Amino acid sequence: MTPWTDVAAEADLFEGAGIAVTPEGQDIALFKLENGSVYAINNLCTHGNAKLCDGFVEGHHVECPFHQALFDLRDGSVGCGPATEPAKSWPVKIEGGRVYLDLNL
Repeated sequence: MTPWTDVAAEADLFEGAGIAVTPEGQDIALFKLENGSVYAINNLCTHGNAKLCDGFVEGHHVECPFHQALFDLRDGSVGCGPATEPAKSWPVKIEGGRVYLDLNL
């Protein structure tokens, strides 16, 4: 059985914007997309010291606010440089109005 960690209220999420959460010392950004899906990736850009929760969301991607690298919110993969390393992604589930992450990866 997967031990899920409660990290936020679903009501704290807004379409097209990210929020930062820090469960168990991890710096993670949560994003809610237009279709209502919620995704979680590491909050720190793999190219530079920028917080992805502050980036611009378009479709399934977030653009780093410093150098415009794109990361796919669904799996953390790089959509456009200068970043070359993917951002770690985290499994998400919504239950009872709460957002849970599986941090055991």
